[in-house]
Amino acid sequence: MKTRNKLLTLLILSSSAAAGIAMINKGIKISALSKHLLEDNSQSQCYKWRFGNIHYTKSGSGKPLLLVHDFDYPASSYEWHRIVSSLSEEYTVYTIDLLGCGRSEKPNLTYTNYLYVELLCDFIKSEIGHRTDIIATGESASFAIMACNHSPELFNRIMLINPGSLLSYAQVPNKNAKLYKFILDTPIIGTLLYHMASSRGVIEEIFKNKYFHNPYSVRSAYMDYYFESAHKGSYPKAMFSSLKCNYTKCNIANALKKIDNSIYLLGSQEIDGMEESLKEYQQYNSAIEYSLISKAKLLPQLECPDKVMNVIRIFFT
Repeated sequence: MKTRNKLLTLLILSSSAAAGIAMINKGIKISALSKHLLEDNSQSQCYKWRFGNIHYTKSGSGKPLLLVHDFDYPASSYEWHRIVSSLSEEYTVYTIDLLGCGRSEKPNLTYTNYLYVELLCDFIKSEIGHRTDIIATGESASFAIMACNHSPELFNRIMLINPGSLLSYAQVPNKNAKLYKFILDTPIIGTLLYHMASSRGVIEEIFKNKYFHNPYSVRSAYMDYYFESAHKGSYPKAMFSSLKCNYTKCNIANALKKIDNSIYLLGSQEIDGMEESLKEYQQYNSAIEYSLISKAKLLPQLECPDKVMNVIRIFFT
């Protein structure tokens, strides 16, 4: 009888704890979405892809230019908003929210590098309809390289902003990845862990230490957009778990050797090891050119857009 009572008490306490955590999770999500910054607007268009709806914008006229944001759980096409207007004077500019990011759908699945290769190729075929120039940031550089290798007829010139090192792209899921992903995918505890990793405080630290060189240049609006992006959608943590467990990684070295497109790399001097990393790209493809800009980190298009625009104009013209 005593054992039964203990088990009943434990069950009640566990259920109460689970209910409490669920309420906390719900409250965090409501708070993150309260400003409605990423609500659909007149410029937003929707590409109905087979794995989920993809939101994008189209502006300007001229040759097509596709902008692909960094692949990170709070990221979205918002990172381009300070240069889109200038680019639209010369190009038809497409900014895409990758599957699992921003306004695009966030289904509960394992996200892989090839999934995004398919997305970029299908998007160009369906929505752009022409061979396109492309600019990709950070982790998304691997998607652009692999997509170009997969379907070279779809791509013209390629610019990569602060691409990761070739070694970082070659990482594979370790023996603990499945367990870690399983925990993150649990509906209550996993969601709480994700909310802790994507809190506004954490995103503020990411901006000040990773995205920007000058922390005083970080605007509150930037963090608000990224905070909302990290929580918007039905299953935002699925992309996070796939990213953290290296399911989106892919060795791009062989593809880099084969590509015959014009490729330009733009790196930030304040990122440790960036110049060495860009030189390594050149070792695999001698036609690659690169340059460095000062006083910037991962997102120079947000921190110092004029510098980025100068490089884009030189390369693409």
